[in-house]
Amino acid sequence: MIRILKSIIWLVGLAVVAYLVLDYFGYAVNKEYFNESKEECQKRMSDCGKEYVEQGTKNAKCDFNCVNPKLIIKKK
Repeated sequence: MIRILKSIIWLVGLAVVAYLVLDYFGYAVNKEYFNESKEECQKRMSDCGKEYVEQGTKNAKCDFNCVNPKLIIKKK
């Protein structure tokens, strides 16, 4: 049990240090990324649904990956 607590404390500490180092080098964590990309993702999903209905299961090509990790950390 104590080993798990130590691991959690180390992980949180490492995350805080990484956040501060990123901030020092001019990068910021985009805290609004998921709110901003939610509408775009919902639009892509509805477009995919329309394509799926129109073309059937054989020709429909949908990209269900709505998260782009490169945009989560952005340059200030």
